[in-house]
Amino acid sequence: MDGRDQRDMYRGFGDGFTRAFEMALTPAVFGAFGYLLDRWLGIVPVVTIVLFLTAVGGQFVKMYYTYDARMRVHEAAGAWAPPQAHEAEPPV
Repeated sequence: MDGRDQRDMYRGFGDGFTRAFEMALTPAVFGAFGYLLDRWLGIVPVVTIVLFLTAVGGQFVKMYYTYDARMRVHEAAGAWAPPQAHEAEPPV
């Protein structure tokens, strides 16, 4: 394993850990803020549930679009990708 492979592996571990931490912490923070609002308004489970589900949904939407963008870049760089317009041969 050369230095580049090891660096890519560590970067992958770091990215995965960051995403996992974000997936756990963001809904918890939104839920806690919702609980504080619920206590202040006197409607305990309503805002907590709404903000928690909003945070979870937002995380999944963000994860989907991030994955989609990364895969488009990966597919465009592959050997199987169609040639770009400036690389295409002129018709004969």
